[in-house]
Formats: sequence, structure tokens, C-alpha cells
Amino acid sequence: MENQRIDIKAYMALIVVCIVWGTTYLAFKVGVKVFPSFLFGAIRQMSAGIILLSTILIIKKNIKWTWRDVRLQILPGIFMITMGNGIVGYAVKFIPSGLAALLCSMMPLYIILINLLINRKDKLNAQIIIGLVLGFVGVLIVFRDNISFLGNKNYLFGIFIALISCFFWALGTIFSQRNKASTDIFFNASLQFIIGGTGLFFLSFLFDDWKNITQIPTSAIWALIYLIFIGSILGFICYLYALSKLPVGLVSVYAYINPLVAIMLGFILLNETITIYTALAFVVIVSGIYLVNTGYQIKKREREELINS
Repeated sequence: MENQRIDIKAYMALIVVCIVWGTTYLAFKVGVKVFPSFLFGAIRQMSAGIILLSTILIIKKNIKWTWRDVRLQILPGIFMITMGNGIVGYAVKFIPSGLAALLCSMMPLYIILINLLINRKDKLNAQIIIGLVLGFVGVLIVFRDNISFLGNKNYLFGIFIALISCFFWALGTIFSQRNKASTDIFFNASLQFIIGGTGLFFLSFLFDDWKNITQIPTSAIWALIYLIFIGSILGFICYLYALSKLPVGLVSVYAYINPLVAIMLGFILLNETITIYTALAFVVIVSGIYLVNTGYQIKKREREELINS
């Protein structure tokens, strides 16, 4: 009975991740319409990091850590928070939030490609190869859908930034997987938020226009509060909880649902256009991610059977 209750909580946590992380693109779009984008992200991540770290220190007063553990959070913080999540907020100034979410959903494909470059002995099966091809085709469909905007340098720049953000998030993910810290995972996350937020403050100093900083509307403030407490803190805690209780393959379903939530919210609340190509790109990219995930699950089972034989 206890295990059943735990499973229900884990599934509820996964549902929260699937929905909440899909809504963050809309909140980004609302916030950066008038708020300096890098400053918006910096305040979000720094606040989330300080709140999370303070809570951990209050609950767990005797956290054991070393400077090595702290140093291991620097690159993930810069790659995933500053250059990954942070610059997406800059991208949605120029492109629809649903399109940004769709492009960012390809992050698992980036991880595979980078891993292939690092470990060339790693062999791919048919599912992974087809999934990678579908992901590439999905990007081509996105460009076909937006071909009339390709003459708009800002629009094209926004697409490019969204794709670059996936690359950096994948780099941070791979680094974290290969360099495990011995400290509490929530402690690590809070450090990444703070380090990444610091990086975004630096980018804000270089690139943001602060002239109208005193004219921020209430909608942007509420979007910021939502992203701090719901998007960052609640979303991340639910993600870690689901990951600790459910199979990784099941938890990865959020990558399929997030872009759908973002696209629908953008259509309903911001009047963003959904074309037949948008729907087709969504189906193709999500199918690609599904096949890649399935292919890696097959490889994992094969390795386990080989070890146990």
C-alpha cells in the first residue's frame, strides 16, 4: 500500500513537470516583452537559487561539501542556466513561445550527437539513427513553416539562439553525468541557479537596455514570480522526485508534452499561429525523440543482459 502511494505521488510529480515546464515559455514571453531579457532570467535564477539554498540549509543544517563539489557546479550552471535556459528568454523576444519550446524539445538529440563525438566507439541502432534523422527533418519543417520570415533577421536570429541554447543545455547535462558531485542534489541545483544567474547578470550588463526598467508592468512581475517559484523551484523538485521513483524512460515523456503545452498556450493566450507545418514538425520531432529514447533503452537492456550472461 505504501509503495502504491509513493507511485501515485511520483506520477503526480511527473504530471506537474509535463505541464509546468511547458508553461514557462509563455511566462518567458510575457516577461521579456518589456523586461530586459537577460536581467529577467538573472533575477529568476538567482532568486530561485537563494531560496532553495536557504531552505536546504535550514532543513539540513549539516550538509557536507567540499570546494571540489562547488567547482563541479560551475560549468553546468553556466552551460544549462546561463547559456541554456537563460538565452531561451532572449530568443522568445523574436519568435513565438511555442516555436521556442518545439526547438528546445530536441535537446535529447543534441546529447546523443555530442556523446557520439566524445565516444566514437559508441554504436547506434536503427531506432536511434531514424530518430536523429526525424529530428533533423523536423528542423527543416520548422524552417519551411517560417520561410516567409527568413528575410527577417531578428526572427532567424531567434531560431538560431533557441537551437544554440539546446546545445549548451546538452553540454551541461553531459558534464554533470560524467562528473558526479558527492553533495546533495538540491544543494547542487541551488548552486547552479546562483552561478547561472550570475552569468545572466553579466550578459544583462553587456547587452540589455535598462532605460525603461522603471516602467515594468504587473504582468511581467507576476510572470517572474511564477517562474521563480513554480517554473524553477517546484518544477525542479518534482522532476527530481519523479526521477528517483520512476524509470528514466518514463520521466523523459515530459520532453514530448512540454512543446505541446507551450504551443497550445501560445495559441490560446497570445494568439500565436499554429499551421499544418507546426503540427507536422511537432509530430516528427516528438517521434524522433521517442525513437531515440526507445533505442537507448534497448541498448541498455542489451548491456545488462551481456553483463548478467
